[in-house]
Amino acid sequence: MSFQPYRPSSTGRPVRAVLFDTFGTVVDWRTGVAREVASFAAAQGFALDAQAFADHWRALYQPAMEAIRSGQRSFTKLDTLHRENLDEALRQHGINPEQVPSEALNGLNTSWHRLPAWPDSVEGLTRIHRHFIVGPLSNGNTSLLLDMARNAGLPWDVIIGSDMTGTYKPLPQAYLRTAEFLDLEPGEVMLAAAHNSDLHAARAVGLATAFVARPTEHGPGQVADLAPEGGWDLVASSITELADLLGAGTLLAKVP
Repeated sequence: MSFQPYRPSSTGRPVRAVLFDTFGTVVDWRTGVAREVASFAAAQGFALDAQAFADHWRALYQPAMEAIRSGQRSFTKLDTLHRENLDEALRQHGINPEQVPSEALNGLNTSWHRLPAWPDSVEGLTRIHRHFIVGPLSNGNTSLLLDMARNAGLPWDVIIGSDMTGTYKPLPQAYLRTAEFLDLEPGEVMLAAAHNSDLHAARAVGLATAFVARPTEHGPGQVADLAPEGGWDLVASSITELADLLGAGTLLAKVP
């Protein structure tokens, strides 16, 4: 039986590309960053709660991007924002970053390039990749996403970083410019994400949507994004289940 592309009722168009939010949806940022924070602290002789520090560092992510989204600051890639936020997080934990070797700080900053995939991610992406274009639709910059893919074995067809679109989600152009790079209409693109706010923004500009639950992204005490909060086209508990829902259960050739 030939593969039939998934056609959600929300768009009425066959999905040609399934693009993924990456931090939290495809990779486990909290585990990966905390692990490297622990190694950094041990090497430098600092007493840090690695998971709490990872949470704090991540909490500075949205405010840093908001300055760019609001026009208060020109576009700056995520690696740079992460590095600035690292210095701020260290200060708030009583550590002067100016007294830490720059190579140690830069090494810790690239922990975002080495995040581990969730256990279901590679298998699920590989199956979806057989029938659809797959890639990240992420606030990460291109080199970060490339390193992450090589480290975690993510089978992307294409990587379009935020430094290529020149904007950050959830602004409309982050989604629309990515579709334009692929010569696709918005309705031919599906965003898969573990964050309802991301999906709301994608749906508002015409993309198809899939919610992938990651109830431990923020640790055992997570309270947000535990369940879908919109009429998303698909809802899955993993990327492998999303592959099933897309009809990508067998390894057939891609749709021509």
